[in-house]
Amino acid sequence: MREIGEFGLIDAITGLLDQGDDSVVVGIGDDAAVTAYSKGSQVVTTTDMLVEGVHFRRDTISDRSLGYKSLAVSISDIAAMGGIPKHAVISLAIPVEMEVERLQDLYAGVADVCRDYQTHVVGGDIVKTSGPFVISVTLIGEVEAGRALLRSGARPGDLLFVTGTVGGSAAGLDCLLQAEPRVEAAEEDLRHLLQAHQEPRPQVSAGRLLLESGFCTSLNDVSDGLASECNEIAEKSGVRLVLEGESVPLHESVRRYAASRGQDPLEWALFGGEDYQLVGTMKPEGVAPLTALFAKNALSITVIGRVDEAGTPGVTLVRNAQKQELKPRGFNHFG
Repeated sequence: MREIGEFGLIDAITGLLDQGDDSVVVGIGDDAAVTAYSKGSQVVTTTDMLVEGVHFRRDTISDRSLGYKSLAVSISDIAAMGGIPKHAVISLAIPVEMEVERLQDLYAGVADVCRDYQTHVVGGDIVKTSGPFVISVTLIGEVEAGRALLRSGARPGDLLFVTGTVGGSAAGLDCLLQAEPRVEAAEEDLRHLLQAHQEPRPQVSAGRLLLESGFCTSLNDVSDGLASECNEIAEKSGVRLVLEGESVPLHESVRRYAASRGQDPLEWALFGGEDYQLVGTMKPEGVAPLTALFAKNALSITVIGRVDEAGTPGVTLVRNAQKQELKPRGFNHFG
């Protein structure tokens, strides 16, 4: 970084990125980006910060995968509103001894996820730091006016659902933290679990289907584990959720790896986090049409419980015919 300097790095990074779509009026290179969105839509904005040593470690993720994941986690927030990700600004706090090649690999990963989700980087900021490497992402998207899916819409009688499968990211991290992960995971399973952790796929298409269907009443993305996300919905909606543990969809690679490690895979699904699937509630009449619609789009959706009007806001876990209060136990920066 001492050799190339701030502006040399900006030039190197800019060349790796697609310079935008027709909605980008002014992109990278001016004091601010200018974008034009369609009438009848509302802007959705989210931001995430990733700190080396807190959110990622060099021994568990490559720089290219880190670039992919750093933007994917923000895209997932837009997906949880039923929105469409559009434009991102990325800021970096870079240690002066950091190799430029690492940053180029990082932005190659950013370019990958941008291509996958039709999203464009339109600016950012770069500073030096004496501390750890820091990535800050702000992402802007759009959603039809007045139709954003919120955590606060669950009502008694609704059904609780989750998209895809969960627990894979936590299982993948467990693999990475083992000295010899290949001893306990088949090659195909290992590939699936590592991708689940290192390059998660935010569920933008699923979010759009849920919004357009009119059946979805609340929505959240699974960043901190099902227990945390379900509690957020329950609290914001003022309801009690009942989660059926045996109904939680777990990928077979997660089940096999958990068995080899003597672990309970449901623990990873409930508390592991970083699956970036969508969890929410729907009207009961939406189950059949949404299941068919998801299948038609090569996606899956699973009913895992219901919304109960009894009791104070919270989540009840039912497993092996036993009921217990399900409290959040995911990552907490200051917990």
